[in-house]
Amino acid sequence: MSKEGELSVWHLTMLALGTVVGGSFFLGSAIAIRTAGPGIIISYLLVGVLVYIILTALSEMTVAEQLPGSFRTYAEQMFGPLVGFVVGWVYWTGLILAMSSEATAASLLIKSWLPTSSLSLTSILIIIGVTFLNLLGAKILTTLESGLALIKLSAIVAFILIGIALILGLVPNKTAIGLGALTTEPLLPTGISGIAGSMLIVMFTYAGFEMIGLAASEAEDARSTIPRAINYTVLGLVGLYSLAIVVLLPLIPTAGLTEEVGPFVAALNRVGINWVANIINIILIIAILSTMLAAMFGLGRMVRSLAKEGSAPSWLKDKGDIPFRGIIFSGISMLAGVGLAYILPSEIYVFLVSSGGFSLLFVYVIIMATHYKFRKNKGCPPSGNCQLRGYPTTSLFALFFLIAIIVSMPLVPGQGSGLIAGLLLVAFYSLSYIFIKVYSLIKSNEEISLIKLLGIEKLNKKENTRQRNMSIKSLKPATNWEVSEELVINKSDTKKSKQ
Repeated sequence: MSKEGELSVWHLTMLALGTVVGGSFFLGSAIAIRTAGPGIIISYLLVGVLVYIILTALSEMTVAEQLPGSFRTYAEQMFGPLVGFVVGWVYWTGLILAMSSEATAASLLIKSWLPTSSLSLTSILIIIGVTFLNLLGAKILTTLESGLALIKLSAIVAFILIGIALILGLVPNKTAIGLGALTTEPLLPTGISGIAGSMLIVMFTYAGFEMIGLAASEAEDARSTIPRAINYTVLGLVGLYSLAIVVLLPLIPTAGLTEEVGPFVAALNRVGINWVANIINIILIIAILSTMLAAMFGLGRMVRSLAKEGSAPSWLKDKGDIPFRGIIFSGISMLAGVGLAYILPSEIYVFLVSSGGFSLLFVYVIIMATHYKFRKNKGCPPSGNCQLRGYPTTSLFALFFLIAIIVSMPLVPGQGSGLIAGLLLVAFYSLSYIFIKVYSLIKSNEEISLIKLLGIEKLNKKENTRQRNMSIKSLKPATNWEVSEELVINKSDTKKSKQ
């Protein structure tokens, strides 16, 4: 690891935005908008508040301790090695499967321009390129990621400006749209259920912001850099997303949106600006590649953290600034994920890939549960820097909100399989940890017990030590007399002993 951080507020913010702003917003948001109608703006604002709470909670823990593995390591500290093992590997597996499908999606977009290109070969080349760029180091990668993120953000800003011009009638030969489609649509065409049904997909459009935590140990002056980067990330995301949706709504009826065409392309096509479709496709490819680059950054560091704690094979340990082995291992695993698409029946492959969304939501639940216990045990970070106001209410609100989103997954078409696949993933890694632990105890001739399997004895020792330290700090003499008479050697007794 770097002794001195290289990543500035700008790098961290662009890394987070590069991970978050991807195909789920440019393409997948159409389903959420159609489900909630114009009320989708409420969904984006509500989830924006949720993202702020989660990121601020993560920031508090990061300010207190900059540790490799971020949320995985904090979870292990609070709940034991089983939780740390499971959350680390579930996050890694979910991202690997999701990014494998993203590589395939990018290949399909490229094939629309190059019909003779091979889907499998293009996917392989994309993954190799993403892996190689990550091997160049955090500073070079985040500089590149900043450029790609700027392109994506500029595309959103351009859409907002074009939309405002269309609404106000500033485009030559175009009549002012005004409120347009909004005049014929109710705010909540399907009621509150529409808002609830859109929450999961809206959450996915924000997903990936946890990358700031994984980069924290490589940030310069993390205690001031991380909170600022988080504030800029949240303000940037909520601001741009909300403005883009507000501008979109007058341009096209929400019921007319489909998952085949992105909402921005559909809106501009409807008003006669057809040439924008190809540009948006280019932006979409850039968005996917940018997301893959940032995801690989986090995957390599997660593997290094797991290996360091003995939760991954020892040959994956890395001592340098760049987690070469973790990155290469993740790259090979992505290639294997692409291979599965051609080996397994399509239904099974889609089932596996759908676990990616659950994996991220699972991580966010763990972050909030960890923060609740972390703050309860350790209080505020150094210098009393309590960033998350309203604790514990805010932590519990976010925790229950996230659980509600997970429970609602079967209500969204195509997401029920994601919940099942995700739960199976959690069960698989839980059983894997227990099997490894049992084998280790048998090998060392130790007694097998539930406490040892869960690693609770380590947590108990830490808790007892913490309480003992607190007790020692609280021991104070009641009066000066107690100090002079009981704790200090009496001079007259010393004289008598000399005689």
